[in-house]
Amino acid sequence: MATFEYGPVELHLVAFEGDRPDAAVMQSIVELIDAGTVRLLDFTIVSKSESGDLTVTEIEDHAEDFGLGGVELAEIGIAGDEDIEELSELIPPGTSAAIVAFELVWARQLAGRLAASNSFILRSERIPAPVVNELIALAREED
Repeated sequence: MATFEYGPVELHLVAFEGDRPDAAVMQSIVELIDAGTVRLLDFTIVSKSESGDLTVTEIEDHAEDFGLGGVELAEIGIAGDEDIEELSELIPPGTSAAIVAFELVWARQLAGRLAASNSFILRSERIPAPVVNELIALAREED
């Protein structure tokens, strides 16, 4: 089996009201990290003023303020300046968003075994939870 230092990584752009994510959201992230499901690689807050000016806050400088005290960011900067610039275009004026890079620790072993067997993923697609739940509810209504 191929041994990888990291499993697959997902980069998320999460919009929220105000200048920081809700404390319950941050607690959920900490719980996923503590359970070993994900590893937090990078976390950046981008706020866009009504006039379009950006304020970028690197979370490692303020981890305690955001509820991540004691959480180590494994690869600060994996979401680079180009990523931040590109993703910030999607943030509506007057709002903020977090750019979060998660390593999917749970998938590291599978990735190694796929590589060792000369298998590879042709495509991966994530369906957002609200969409999945709505589709299931609609399907159940039809039964």
